[in-house]
Amino acid sequence: MNSFVLKLKSKSGQTVLSGLTGQSTIFELKEKLSSLTNIKPESLHVLYGYPPKALGLSDNTLTLERCAINSGELLIVEEKESSCSASDKTSENLKSEQYDSTCDIAGSESESCSPGILLRKVVPADNSCLFTSIGYVLSGKVHTDNGAFLREIIAESVAANPDEYSEAILGKPNPEYCQWIKKPESWGGAIELAVLSSFYGIEIDVVDTLNCIINRFGEDQNYGQRVLLIFDGIHYDPLYLEPLEGGKLQTIFPISDEGILTQALALSEEAKSSRQFTDLARFTLKCMVCDTMLTGHVQAQRHAKETGHKTFGEVAS
Repeated sequence: MNSFVLKLKSKSGQTVLSGLTGQSTIFELKEKLSSLTNIKPESLHVLYGYPPKALGLSDNTLTLERCAINSGELLIVEEKESSCSASDKTSENLKSEQYDSTCDIAGSESESCSPGILLRKVVPADNSCLFTSIGYVLSGKVHTDNGAFLREIIAESVAANPDEYSEAILGKPNPEYCQWIKKPESWGGAIELAVLSSFYGIEIDVVDTLNCIINRFGEDQNYGQRVLLIFDGIHYDPLYLEPLEGGKLQTIFPISDEGILTQALALSEEAKSSRQFTDLARFTLKCMVCDTMLTGHVQAQRHAKETGHKTFGEVAS
C-alpha cells in the first residue's frame, strides 16, 4: 500500500502524521491528533483545504476518504475556545520558549496580533542554515537537526514528481539530486524553498539584503500565511516579530499583513547600508573532498572543473 501521510500544524509546531490510510476513521484520526497535540479529542478543532474549512468530527465512523482527506493534506489543529488573547493558556508541560501559533491560523484576515519589531534570528553557518531557518519559523525554536528531516521531505517530493523536477530544472538527474540533497553538506536554495513552500502550504518570502528585494515562493498559490527569511548572498536567517508589549514572538503571518513586508524591506535596506551581505567574489569556501580553501565562486568553479570535486562547505567568518 502506498504511504499515506498528513502534514500537521498545531501550537506545538509542524510535524508529519503517518500510520493512517484513506480508510481510517475520524475516530482514529482524533486519537492520533490528541496523542500528538495533547488536546482532548472532544476539544479538537481541525481545519483543512484552501481556503481552510472546518473538518466535521462528530461522526466517528466516517473515513478520511469520504471526508476528502487525501495523503499530503495539511491539517491545522486548534483547541476549542482558544484565541489570540488567550495565548497564555498554553499547557504547562510545554517549554516556556515554545512558539504559540494561535495568533497565526491560516486564512486569518487580521493583521499581526500586536504591534512589534521585525528582528533577525541568527542561526549557525553549517551548510544547513536554510533548513534550520525554516524549522525556526515553523516552530519558534532553533534545532540544527531539522536539516535531515527537511532534506528527506524535499528528496521524497522531488522523486515523486520526476516530470516537474527534471534534469533541466535540477541541474542533475532526478535520482542523483535526491541523493545529493540528503547530504548534510549540500546547500539549499530556490528549488528547496519552492518544494518546502508547496509541502507546508505556506508562502516563504526571502528578503535579499544585497538587492533589497523580496523573493516570494508560493506567491501564485494563494496561501493564507507567509513566513520570512533573510538572505545575505550565502547565508539564511529567519525573521520574527518581537511584540512591543510583551508576549510570544510571531513567525507566521497572514498574507493580508502587508505591513510585515514593509518592515522586512526596511530591515534589508538597513543591512545593505551597513554592508551585512556576502560579497560573492570574496567569501571563503572549503572543498569538502580535499579540504582546499577557496575564495569566491570563481575559484570554486575553477576547482570543480579541474578536480571534479563539487561539494563545498561554508566557512563561518
